[in-house]
Formats: sequence, C-alpha cells, structure tokens
Amino acid sequence: MQYSREIDEMCCVAKGPNHGPAPIPGEGKWVQAKEIKDISGFSHGIGWCAPQQGACKLSLNVKNGVIQEALVETIGCSGMTHSAAMAAEILTGKTILEALNTDLVCDAINTAMRELFLQIVYGRTQSAFSEDGLVIGAGLEDLGKGHRSQVGTMYSTLEKGPRYLEMAEGYVTRLALDKNNEIIGYEFCRLGQFMDAIKKGADANEALKENTKTYGRFKAEEGAVKWIDPRQN
Repeated sequence: MQYSREIDEMCCVAKGPNHGPAPIPGEGKWVQAKEIKDISGFSHGIGWCAPQQGACKLSLNVKNGVIQEALVETIGCSGMTHSAAMAAEILTGKTILEALNTDLVCDAINTAMRELFLQIVYGRTQSAFSEDGLVIGAGLEDLGKGHRSQVGTMYSTLEKGPRYLEMAEGYVTRLALDKNNEIIGYEFCRLGQFMDAIKKGADANEALKENTKTYGRFKAEEGAVKWIDPRQN
C-alpha cells in the first residue's frame, strides 16, 4: 500500500464505529454478508436489450455464492433463444460475482444478471425466510407441468379488436364471443402435457382432446353465441 507524503505526515485518529454490515435475510437466517460465499438464495432478475426488442427473465439458485441452478427465459427476439442456450451453459458453477462480470452473450441476459445480483446481495430473494433455502430443481417448478415458460401473448387492432393467442394455461385455440361480440371465454391446449402424452405413445388426436380445456363462459348455455380462431378469424 502506498500513501502520499501528506498522509504519511498525519497523526493517527482512532475510528469508533466497527459494527459490520447490516444483516440481510438469507435462507431462514440473518447474515452479515462480507464475502460472496456469504450469499445464498433463489432469486430473479429481469433484463432488456438496448433497442428494447427483447427481454429476459433470469432465475438463479445460489448456494454459498455459487450458482447451482439457472433458468433463462427470453421473449421477443429470435436470436435471444440461442443466447439463452449459451448462457445456461456458462452460468452454473460460477460465483455470482463471476457471472456478473461474464459476457452472457445477450444484452438482455447481462442486464437480467445485473438486476438479479442487486436483488440477491440485498437479501431480496424468494427463499429469504425459507430454512436452508429452496432445493436444486426449484427452477423447474416455476415452469409447471410440461416444463414450458408462462407466456402471455395478446394482439389487438383498433379496427378488429383483441385476440388472445397464448395464456398461462396454454395455446389458445378458440375465443368465445357473446351477443355483443365481446370475449367471454376461451379454449386452450396445454401444449407441454400434450407433447408428454404423445411421447408416451398416446394417439395424437386423443392426446389433443384430453389436453384441450376451456376457461370462462365458453358454452352456448353460458352466453356464448360465436366461436372464432384467434389466428384465422
């Protein structure tokens, strides 16, 4: 350590406060985080690229500062899916500080990592008050059956009105309209479970029928007078 001449010539004055950092909640206990290894938790970060054409939701399960599990979800840009594939290979095994200073291929993923880092080092995690945190595999539980991201896709024009294309429940196949031409329900296919059934040997038509459900007032007796394909009609 080098000091300037002015500092060398100064007398020493004792520093009073020495109480350490404020404790943060971490996996069911209060932690005074002084090093990266003191950080544990399951947290999320949202990021976007500079032209704001795409976005990323990043979920990491961190144990003692090391990323044990990563879930990378992207939307809006076709190139981001390939970036996410590479980021998923890069992230696990790194400390959160290494990951913060690593090129994760896409601006949106890098930004999500930055935002997640801020969340987790301040103790704002999903597992802050869960003893021993969440198990490795908790990220898959966010995806639900079929392991598909929960994406909402809606489209609308002033001239023709709204179209529901994808809801949390699945791929929307038909919309139910009432006598005022307002949407009052929809039919959807649970694509993840549909594909799982086919992989197990089920007939495609039977699997489709089994995984096609409705939401809202979809039937005629419930007020529906017209049904349309949101992608065609």
